[in-house]
Amino acid sequence: MKKSQIVGIVIFVVLILLIIGIKVIMDNNNGGVNLKNLTTVYVATGGGKEDFIANEDVVKIMQERYKLNVVYDTWSNGKLIKNPLVRSDGVTKYDAMFASDQRFYDYYKLAPNKTNGEADRYTVLNGGLTLNTPIVIYSWGEVVDALINEGIVTEKDGVYYITDMPKLLDYILQGKKWSDIGLNQLYGNINIASTDPVTSSPGATYYGLLLSIMCESNVNDATVAENLPKLKEFYIKSGYMNNTPADLFERYLKTGMGGEPMIVDYEKSIIEFANKNPDGFNQVKDDIRILYPTPTIWNSHCIATFDDAGNEFYKAFDDKDIAQIAWSKYGFRTGITGGNYDTSELGLGMPSNITSTVSSLKMDTYNKLIEYLGQ
Repeated sequence: MKKSQIVGIVIFVVLILLIIGIKVIMDNNNGGVNLKNLTTVYVATGGGKEDFIANEDVVKIMQERYKLNVVYDTWSNGKLIKNPLVRSDGVTKYDAMFASDQRFYDYYKLAPNKTNGEADRYTVLNGGLTLNTPIVIYSWGEVVDALINEGIVTEKDGVYYITDMPKLLDYILQGKKWSDIGLNQLYGNINIASTDPVTSSPGATYYGLLLSIMCESNVNDATVAENLPKLKEFYIKSGYMNNTPADLFERYLKTGMGGEPMIVDYEKSIIEFANKNPDGFNQVKDDIRILYPTPTIWNSHCIATFDDAGNEFYKAFDDKDIAQIAWSKYGFRTGITGGNYDTSELGLGMPSNITSTVSSLKMDTYNKLIEYLGQ
């Protein structure tokens, strides 16, 4: 064999080995999964869960166990229920929708309101509540002790519940001061800071809870009309509001009891903070108190499926490992009831399950609430 032939064979073998090596590296980068063998699922996705759905372990489970390559496109909740659910190429349809609030999921299943310019909708084959986190009140030890003395808060099995929410609301509406309940070190009126319900989905969820409590859970046209003026008075007395829950929660942590004695946020916020900033969490965890309104309300991220691929995507959220990641790293309880969890690890007084809740209000009720407050 000529020398030139030997050199050609060697070069050929080296190229083959190089190609194989590149393929092995690419497969390792994809967790050993060949994306060509997966079903691609396109999901129109509302916000509030970006880090969770991008989690490497969640992506790997979707690919390896369920053979799904999930492509999430970011949509606002309002656009999800008004615009045609078609990808940016103008052709590809979505297999599922992942709304950030139950009211948008419920509304999507209704016929579109053509007078408001709403687009035709896909038929929803399956779906429901998938990721849940309740509205809670974050406060501090001394504030909670004072509220216990007022008969507003009750401690049970290490968990703090606001068992007389109407009394707390009356204190705020009456303009009672912190000093009136023995907190002389705090200035001004008793208040619970929240995001603005007119511009913020978390704020709207919280005010939906307040309206439900004012209506004594009997929410209808008559009780809503009767209590909206009272709710607006509460809104006005609340003063300045942040537009994003992340800004409000950061202010709560940084300014302490003197800056924000009580704020409204989701339960998941403290779990995310503890995982992202363990040193910061250790500095404040002994002083933080989490109060669970009785009743509270779920913020539920809901999946609606439009075809078989969407159905497979929805089923994947029954996976126990995905549920554990959702809870332990991002604070989402999963399933219809929010599940039953070991909450002892953080040592913050979280109930393993939450049973006292009100139903999510319908879209038209939220629209009335937001419009009235924004006048």
